[in-house]
Amino acid sequence: MIGLPRRGRKVVPQRTPGELDAMAAAGSLVAAALKAVHEAAAPGLTTLDLDQIAESVIRDGGGIPSFLGYHGFPATICASVNDRVVHGIPTADEVLASGDLVSIDCGAILNDWHGDSAVTFGIGPLIDADQKLSDATRESMEAGIAAMVPGNRLTDVSHAIEVATHAASARYDRKFGIVAGYGGHGIGQEMHMDPFLPNEGSPGRGPFLEPGSVLAIEPMLTLGTSKTVILEDEWTVVTKDGSRAAHWEHTVAVTEDGPRILTLLRD
Repeated sequence: MIGLPRRGRKVVPQRTPGELDAMAAAGSLVAAALKAVHEAAAPGLTTLDLDQIAESVIRDGGGIPSFLGYHGFPATICASVNDRVVHGIPTADEVLASGDLVSIDCGAILNDWHGDSAVTFGIGPLIDADQKLSDATRESMEAGIAAMVPGNRLTDVSHAIEVATHAASARYDRKFGIVAGYGGHGIGQEMHMDPFLPNEGSPGRGPFLEPGSVLAIEPMLTLGTSKTVILEDEWTVVTKDGSRAAHWEHTVAVTEDGPRILTLLRD
């Protein structure tokens, strides 16, 4: 049984063990869709082709695409290529080419529970700078995941992501921009829930993490600026200076046994 928070002590919303299992089932469907998209992605395919693959996997698994129709979004995945940070709309006109840096964000609903995850990969081999960007973003996400332990607070996760980003900059001898204004979020029977999770900031602030607390952790880094622009489609977010961007995400629960990633592929 999940313990009740102390009076006056704000806690990131908690789920029961059974609810976490239900979220993991939805998350596994997301992982399967992302795996299928990654395996299919090749020069000459369009981002719409990738979208159709993801939708088929989700529906064949008994799920519903979370993104499709969300506030009017017209697709199952967000396909963000090169300088696009997030919320790229898949189209038949966007043809993938060798060397493209592709971020795919995907969500699914299964039995009323949401899963949300994102990956970044190359179309064929990536140039060194792009590979380091993707690696740094994934490593920052992993640092945020590691901070999902009982007794920590929301911005302890934010701070862990920021520290890991700076560490990656030093290790790879390359400055990475932390995208301003975007971050992770609570998730459960809705895709986006409070609290908002910044990807940088001082530790020790915000609601506490306790067993059953769930957050979607999703750093977005660039090879240049932290500033972005939203295109005329009112969805696609691009870097202001045209530099490339990467995006990694997992849905993660706090447990007594350590962080539990809810968006992994089940055997």
